[in-house]
Amino acid sequence: MRSNKRILVAILTLLFVFLTACNSATEESIADMDNENTEPTQKINEESPKVDSPNNTDTDNNNDADSSSEEVSTPSESTPTTTEDSSTVSLVSAKDEYLEKLQDTKKELDALEAEGSATYALKKVEDDKWEAWDTLLNEVYGVLQEQLSTEEMDELRAEQRGWIQYRDETALEASSKYKGGTQEHLEYVAVLAVLTEERCFELVEEYMR
Repeated sequence: MRSNKRILVAILTLLFVFLTACNSATEESIADMDNENTEPTQKINEESPKVDSPNNTDTDNNNDADSSSEEVSTPSESTPTTTEDSSTVSLVSAKDEYLEKLQDTKKELDALEAEGSATYALKKVEDDKWEAWDTLLNEVYGVLQEQLSTEEMDELRAEQRGWIQYRDETALEASSKYKGGTQEHLEYVAVLAVLTEERCFELVEEYMR
């Protein structure tokens, strides 16, 4: 009987030791598993770079855009800026321009005075007037060629031929009073100048735009 008890005690002791060892092994395994699950998470949190949230990125970009737009819109102090008021710009038609030009020419030519009372000096003044008005007449005629239609220009061309004939005949008739005298040429050129002046104003006022 005693031997049986000893055997039973020995078996129970071995069983207790075995169970104790199993529990220790189980606890160590659980602890290792917990450590393995915890360490990677910590490493990921420590090693992962800091990433700004989308909201922070948009805010930074907006701030950068605002600052850059302010820099672009701010003019350089060394660069002069000019402004032009469109309301001060006036459009002058060719007609207004030439009417003013004719008026200025008339004032200048009317102010011409002969150097002395000799017929030669008087003729020089009238020749200058006639030459100035004839030059302006050709200039006005050239502008009208650009402005008028082909049909309108054909009509004006025929009218101009008739006017030239009228001008020459009128000047010749006026100078015939002094035929053979020193005043003949003077009168002829004076009439040419007057009629050409009138024709310049007539063409600008009636045909030019």
